[in-house]
This record gives sequence, C-alpha cells and structure tokens, in this order.
Amino acid sequence: MTPDGLPLAYEVMAGNTQDKATLRDFLQRIEMQYGKVGRTWLMDRGVPTEEVLAEMRASETPMYYLVGTPRGRLSKMEQNFLSLPWTVVRESVRAKVVEQDGELYVLARSGARRDKEQGIRRRRLKKLVKRLKELRQQKLTRDQLLIKLGAAKKEAGPAAYRLIDIQLPQKDEPVTPETFGFRLNWQKLREARRREGSYILRSNLTGTDPAQLWTLYLQLVEIEQAFKELKDDLSVRPIYHQTDERIEAHIFVAFIAYCLQVTLKQRVRHLAPGLTPRSVLDKMAAMQMVDVHLPTTDGRTIVLSRYTEPEADQALLLHQLKIRLPAQPPPRIAARDVSKAT
Repeated sequence: MTPDGLPLAYEVMAGNTQDKATLRDFLQRIEMQYGKVGRTWLMDRGVPTEEVLAEMRASETPMYYLVGTPRGRLSKMEQNFLSLPWTVVRESVRAKVVEQDGELYVLARSGARRDKEQGIRRRRLKKLVKRLKELRQQKLTRDQLLIKLGAAKKEAGPAAYRLIDIQLPQKDEPVTPETFGFRLNWQKLREARRREGSYILRSNLTGTDPAQLWTLYLQLVEIEQAFKELKDDLSVRPIYHQTDERIEAHIFVAFIAYCLQVTLKQRVRHLAPGLTPRSVLDKMAAMQMVDVHLPTTDGRTIVLSRYTEPEADQALLLHQLKIRLPAQPPPRIAARDVSKAT
C-alpha cells in the first residue's frame, strides 16, 4: 500500500510459506512493475534476512529499508545507547540513534506501548502463576506434569514463562510439593520492565531524523489494520473453497471490498473525523430499499421501489459526508400475468 494507506496489490502464496522467503521475489516484482526509484521498504522484523539486507545495501539503485529488529538485539547494543541523550520525536515517544557499519539503529521508547506491554505481561504472568499453583495440588506423574507445563507455556507465552524459575522432579522422582516448585525470577523481571515499550529500528537511511523514521515506521500500523479489517469486517477468512481458482476469486472480491472501505475511510477522515468506516456502515444499515407491489384490476402489478427516509442522525451524517441521495426510482409495471387475464 501507499504511505496514505491506499492498497496497490496483494499476493496469494502457497501454504506454509515463511515470510523471510518472500522478500527477494517481492523486491524484483515491485521494481519491475513500478520502476527502480528511491523507495523505502517498511518490514516487520521476521521478513528480511541478513543476506537480503546486504543485497539491498549493495544495490546500484538505492534500496532503502526500515525494519524492526528482535528485542534480543537490545542486549547486544545496550552499551552503545547508554551514554547517548534521549530525543523527543513525538508525544510520549523518545529515541536514541547509533550509526554502525553503514546502518542506523534507532532505540525508540513509547510510553503508551510500555503501558500496554506491562498490562499484557501482568495478566499472563498472573494466569501462569495461578495455573502452576493448580498443578502443585494435582496428583500427576512426571510425564503428565511436563505435558501440562508445555500447555501452560503455550497459553502464557514464552515471554511470561521465561520470568518463572521452575524446579522439576528428576526422572525417577514422584511429583510432590518438595520436588516440584517455582519462583519468580526478579532479575529477569527487572530486565523485562526496563525494556517494555522499547523498539530498535534498523535502517540504511543514515543521517535521517529519528522523528522522520518513527513516522515512517508507524505506517506498518496501516498494514496491520488492513489485515484486521480483511479478516474481521470483510470476512476474508476462514475460506471453505476447495480449488485454487475459487480461493483466488474469494480473496479478489475481499480485496475490492477493502479498496472501497479504504476509500470510505479517506472520505470520513477529512469530512467526519472521529468516525470509522464500520461505524458509518452500521449507522447506514438501518436504511433499506423495499419493493411495494400493487396489483391492478387488469392483472398487472405496479412495483414501487423505495428507500426508507433517513432519520435525523443519518441525514446529518449524509450531509457531513456530502452525499446526496438520488431521487426515488420511478414505478415499474410487471406484466407477467397479462396473458392469463387476456
């Protein structure tokens, strides 16, 4: 999609395709279709590989990228950022910048993101501790305990599970409160708290203002929102078709619907700020088109198609969006019963 959020194209891939295996082909395809111009690629951290990033840096035509990096990289680069001052890039967001080996690393810290991650971590950790206490009260074999611990880890997530030190019974030991225990690792918890709300952005746009890089990176929010709207509002999944052609057709229709939804979003953004396309559609859903059938004495039927008159709030919304309803359709005459009457 464009920086304004307007969709350009989509691709349907075979199942079990890894994200990192798709980038090189996309680079070639987009450049063939839209030209080799100064383009900045925004990517999630799981999309590029080191080999492809090196190819992009070595390309004769400038190929700029901005990509998130795994949070584990913060541990390796933490010393490089410690002595640097924070720069305010926007409200509640601060950043530090390090140039290294022809790349720019931006450590960004968002207060809103920190609060969100803290809330998620607390909920998952609380639920995990509750589950571990339940397992201590159950009579289990060691194998059964390991299976249930695996399920608890999957539900809580690796990040929360990593904060708990678990003591397991040896291979031939029974599961008792003495052989099976757990405790919170305070050192890991302090490290997790310190890093919550932090991002490391990586780019070859050296010399660029961190605020500009942050603004660019926020465009990934549009991508995530696109997936959410396609899956939820437009019901692109689940797909129950059995052939590739019908799957392609299903996704194509959903893509066209998404194009219309984005068009409505752009219109609402300028003319009715604060509303979403979904709220507009829900409000307008109360307006319906009805057909009134009036039989005549000669066997014909007059069909009056009429839309319901908008209520006050709907009329206000139509006025705000500068949409004028068309005139009511003229009546139609159905003559299918004329032969019988004759």
